Amino acid sequence: MSQAFITGGSGFIGRALIRRLVAEGHTVRALVRSQASADKVAALGAQPVQGQLTEPAGWQDAVAGSDVMFHLAAETDITADRERHEQVTVGGTRAAVEAARTAGVATFVHCGSEAALLAGEPLLDVDETAPLRPDSASAYCAAKAVSEQVVLDAGAPGFTTVSIRPRFVWGPDSSLTQGLAAAAKAGQFAWIDGGRHTTDVTYVDNAVEGLVRGWRHGRPGQAYFVTDQQPVVLRDFLETVFSLHGVDAAIPDMDAETAAHVVPVPARWFVGQSCTLRTDKAVSELGYRPVVPRAAGFAAVEEALAAGAA
Repeated sequence: MSQAFITGGSGFIGRALIRRLVAEGHTVRALVRSQASADKVAALGAQPVQGQLTEPAGWQDAVAGSDVMFHLAAETDITADRERHEQVTVGGTRAAVEAARTAGVATFVHCGSEAALLAGEPLLDVDETAPLRPDSASAYCAAKAVSEQVVLDAGAPGFTTVSIRPRFVWGPDSSLTQGLAAAAKAGQFAWIDGGRHTTDVTYVDNAVEGLVRGWRHGRPGQAYFVTDQQPVVLRDFLETVFSLHGVDAAIPDMDAETAAHVVPVPARWFVGQSCTLRTDKAVSELGYRPVVPRAAGFAAVEEALAAGAA
């Protein structure tokens, strides 16, 4: 068995990754900022390591002995200013890469995002040859692009770097879908141009499957899209999610021209345009296949919500 170090282990994807690695018998250490986060990862069977992502001197010694580092930590507030995204997402990635390299970690797996490619136009049947967009008007997207490039450029003999890019990660306890449901309940969500955009989504355990396969099979310096491999109509998908969360408020429509004035990027890009991604590369090079089908994912969300309400 191996030892893994995770940044962002107390987050939505991080918790699912810890469960997977611990279930497989691996030793897991997870960087955390607070006692609450430490308690979360400890309850899942990981050893918490307290520290600040951008201050690696306080935690890099704990990376020693790890075979792989999974880097999931980033600034998740899409409304944060450019300085904040640069500090946390880009600076944090540089710190994590250097800590892993210094500790002699063999493989560095970065949890990326299709957001790194967003600059205003829809992504339609896109593969990994599409360029990163550090020039994006969205600070969030630009930082995602720069941080991924930092990872892919850092590879060297004995130090394999890989980026796994899931799209719209959902599942039980997803802060993304919970936030959208809360906005819908509060009358703060609208269907842009009817919401009939085709998009890929990724159940959380499928995202984790991609991360683990990236560790085991990823080609040095390469990025891979992973999804549920079943594109959805965004409105249909979210109506199911909203129903599970008890949203009964009528959701209005908003035309694209109005959205351009009142919905900031990248939120407008995420819910107002199509995004379909090819996973051929992940299939052929990583052996990737989704491990949880859509219906089972919805059932898991419903079960978790029922348990939380009990």
